[in-house]
Amino acid sequence: MDQNIKEAIVRGETSLGIEFGSTRIKAVLMDHHFKTIGSSSYEWENQLIGGYWTYDLNEVIIGLQETYDQLRQKVANNYGVTLQKIGSIGCSAMMQGYIALDHAGELLVPFRTWRNATTSIAATEITEKLNFKIPQRWSIAHLYQAILNDEDHVPNIDYITTLSGYIHWLLTGSKALGMGDASGMFPIDISAQQYNEDMAKLFDDLIADKGYPWNLKDILPKVYTAGEAAGFLSEAGARLLDPSGNLQAGIPLCPPEGDAGTGMVATNSIKKCTGNISVGTSIFAMFVLEKDLSAVYPEIDIVTTPDGSPVGMVLANNCSSDINAWVGLFREFSEAMGLKTDMNQLFSVLFNKALEADADGGGLLSFGYYSGENITGLAKGRPLFVRSPESRFNLANFIRVHLFTAFAALKLGMDILTQKENVTIDRILAHGGLFKTPLVGQKMCAAALNVPVSVMSTAGEGGAWGMAILASYMVNKEQHENLADYLTTKVFIDADTEGQEVYPNSTDVNGFVLFMERYTKGLAIEQAAVDYFVENWKK
Repeated sequence: MDQNIKEAIVRGETSLGIEFGSTRIKAVLMDHHFKTIGSSSYEWENQLIGGYWTYDLNEVIIGLQETYDQLRQKVANNYGVTLQKIGSIGCSAMMQGYIALDHAGELLVPFRTWRNATTSIAATEITEKLNFKIPQRWSIAHLYQAILNDEDHVPNIDYITTLSGYIHWLLTGSKALGMGDASGMFPIDISAQQYNEDMAKLFDDLIADKGYPWNLKDILPKVYTAGEAAGFLSEAGARLLDPSGNLQAGIPLCPPEGDAGTGMVATNSIKKCTGNISVGTSIFAMFVLEKDLSAVYPEIDIVTTPDGSPVGMVLANNCSSDINAWVGLFREFSEAMGLKTDMNQLFSVLFNKALEADADGGGLLSFGYYSGENITGLAKGRPLFVRSPESRFNLANFIRVHLFTAFAALKLGMDILTQKENVTIDRILAHGGLFKTPLVGQKMCAAALNVPVSVMSTAGEGGAWGMAILASYMVNKEQHENLADYLTTKVFIDADTEGQEVYPNSTDVNGFVLFMERYTKGLAIEQAAVDYFVENWKK
């Protein structure tokens, strides 16, 4: 047992990051030297209910408590200490979506997640009105679509927020949001570091004839930049997080953030011209811009870093869900054969087969579209695998093509940044569960984007770790120390933090080009599947 860590726990010289990802709720507790003391997780999954992708917010509480309880027990078992004091806490979650509450704090409609592709009319109209790209997942698009749909709940709105903002509100009572996540609710004025006043007025004018008893800024959370205190753990929040009653109230919480912001922090991608890629249920790449883009592109979102720098973001809704489903099928087969299955080993064996494949995936084609895909214009998703009699159908090609398709939609958006806007990308730092198998995901990513790729040592839990860093920055920064300097001079000073850099192989790059030709032509097949393979065959 490390006595120094035990003393740090007792003194509360720790930071806790909690992140609500698309498939796991994760927590990381670190000391003030950024060493992980313990981590924990809780698995959950979204559901398609009433035409909307959602999570039961009761399970938010269950998952939050279970994740914290696991962590509390690990600390007790490993260090003989009851967790009572924590120096700082931060909460993050999947970006944006729509949580609408009334005056009593009651949910007006089920949580609508980022995954929904149900706001195309609203997103298009507001983009034209504001001359600013509004993605379908943004909170303002969900709100305006509800207005266009004449939904009954809209007049009763007192507060709208994201999942991270909702959790923060439960713990503190503060209606706050970090700038990164807030920039996906409504456009941010970079110079003012707040919501864009002129655009907010345009929106209010747009809906003035509805006569709602609120204006937009009244119902949005307050924007905070990284390093500010955004509230304190209330007595009710402490009991909510730790029903055992041991955790003390009064702990400062940093501004809640989206998983994009925590990804930037976890990969040290805050400075201009740096970039990162995050891979999970969705996949997104983010690049801190030196200058504004020359045009508004449907495929590129403009958001901010947690400390307020403009970021070009390419996000595809679908990435690893279909891969996970196929690996689950292989697990079933393995268990039917009477073999004991270790999922980490199964992923490793299957992923490494991709390195033996034909460069283009043997003429196979896959679309891992569990939901609609904004970049390719699909309103709904149908996971699809296609081959011809001439395709080279073997396990290696099968796995390779599913890894390739995980990066395909993202590649279409990335090409706009690099080819139309001449954004130079020297290297990318990556994180997410797909990279937990050494080198394979890196090689596929390098082939797809044709840039060197490094994977963080915290690849599997980077978001929660990044959130803990933001919590630590709030209480441990020196006067006037900005976030980028804090990361560079204090957090990322160990070369081991970044793993081996993988360079693109020309054969792999050319193979991915061939795959992308097949992919773009095959979008018509995916659209046909959406049109004719309905959810209920009886229709």
